[in-house]
Amino acid sequence: MKKHTLILADDHRIVHHGISQALQKEEKFVVLAEADNGKEAVSLALELNPDLVLMDISMPDLNGMEATRRILAGNPAIRVMGLSMHTEKIYVKGMLDAGASGYILKSCSYNELVTALETVLAGNIYLSPEITHVLVTNTADRLSLLSVREQEVFILIAEGRTTRQIAQTLCLSSKTIDVHRKNIKEKLGIHTIAGLTKYALAKGLTSPAS
Repeated sequence: MKKHTLILADDHRIVHHGISQALQKEEKFVVLAEADNGKEAVSLALELNPDLVLMDISMPDLNGMEATRRILAGNPAIRVMGLSMHTEKIYVKGMLDAGASGYILKSCSYNELVTALETVLAGNIYLSPEITHVLVTNTADRLSLLSVREQEVFILIAEGRTTRQIAQTLCLSSKTIDVHRKNIKEKLGIHTIAGLTKYALAKGLTSPAS
């Protein structure tokens, strides 16, 4: 039996450790490495060339969407499947637009995870049943007005990142990030950082600071 090689990327070690331990018991999967952040996921993927990367969305240094984009730019043959607790359209569509072949929720059962991996590795798309509706509803939501890059910048703004930090994360200039900030404010009709953060909280895109 051919074994499929995987890389797990999640900043919560207990999550990827648990998944890794479970998958290692399956004869069809081999976990090559585990990454704690987006940049490490990109580096490991381009070095080890796995069949699939199971990618968390919210990670330090580089989010899952940008990491996915960079991995596929370096090696289009690698499959990426998003793994997240987020069900919002901005995350699901963002991952698919970045090139991911699937999106599964962390609340899924182990059997669903295996089914999702097998589906994506077979060259098909897999979406958790709980989130398929978000791609065909809420089309009037203002978030749909944002481009993929603007969505990424908005999420980072909501996480409290500065213009310089966002620029470093996305490998863009601070001037470009400022342009994106301006466009985001105009499209959403919100003109303060506090307002953007409040809107992000209302949409469940970030959590209140502890």
